[in-house]
Amino acid sequence: MEKRNLEEELAGNSYPGRGIVIGKSADGKYAVTAYFIMGRSSNSRNRVFVEDGEGIRTQAFDPSKLEDPSLIIYAPVRVLGNKTIVTNGDQTDTIYELMDRQQTFEQALRTREFEPDAPNYTPRISGIMHLENGGYNYAMSILKSADGDPDSCHRFTFAYQNPKAGEGHFIHTYMGDGNPLPSFEGEPKKVGIEGDIDSFGQMLWEKLNEENKVSLFVRYIEIATGKYESRIYNKNK
Repeated sequence: MEKRNLEEELAGNSYPGRGIVIGKSADGKYAVTAYFIMGRSSNSRNRVFVEDGEGIRTQAFDPSKLEDPSLIIYAPVRVLGNKTIVTNGDQTDTIYELMDRQQTFEQALRTREFEPDAPNYTPRISGIMHLENGGYNYAMSILKSADGDPDSCHRFTFAYQNPKAGEGHFIHTYMGDGNPLPSFEGEPKKVGIEGDIDSFGQMLWEKLNEENKVSLFVRYIEIATGKYESRIYNKNK
C-alpha cells in the first residue's frame, strides 16, 4: 500500500468527520495515537476534550447550549492495563467492559453497529493499542452500513503486528462533506508518523479544517516502559 502524506490527507478534506491515527514514531520508541472530532452543527461544535483518569471524555463547552447528548458525549479514550482503546463513540465502554471479561476486540465490537443517525448512519471507528514485554501491536475496526442501507452492517477489522517505525494508519468516518455524509471506504490509509508529540500534534491541529475542527487528542506511549505523554487541543476555550 502506498504511504500517504497525512498533512495532505487532512488539508485536502474539509470534513473527514472523526478520525483515528495509530502508529509508531520515527525513532521507534513510541506508540502513537491521535483522535480528532469535527462538527457542522452547533451541538457538535459545542464540545471540548477533558482528561478523565488515564483517558479522556467529551463534554459540552457551554452546558446551557447542549441540545442532545446522545452520540456526542462519550469517552473516546480509555486504558485497560497495557491496552489503550480509542474510538469515536460509546463503544469505547463496550470494548473496555468485554475485554475486561476476556473477550477480544473483535468479539466486543460484534455487539455493536454503526450509529443510528439516519440518513448518515455514521460508521463506528475503533482502535486498540497493545504494549507487552517491549513489543507493540495495534488493530483498527470500522462498522458501517451497507452503502446507506441500515438493514445490513459491514464489519471490518485490521490488525498490525510489530508496526514499522515512522508508519501508522489513519481511518475516519466520512470520505468528505455531503448530504448524506458519505461513509469511509476501503482499509485504513497508511501514513507517515513524524516528529515528537508537540510537532506531530501541532501539524494535525493546523491541517484540520479551521471551520469544522472541534478537538484533538494526541498520545505518545513509550514502548519500553508504558509511560505516556498526552496533549489536548480544543477550539473552544
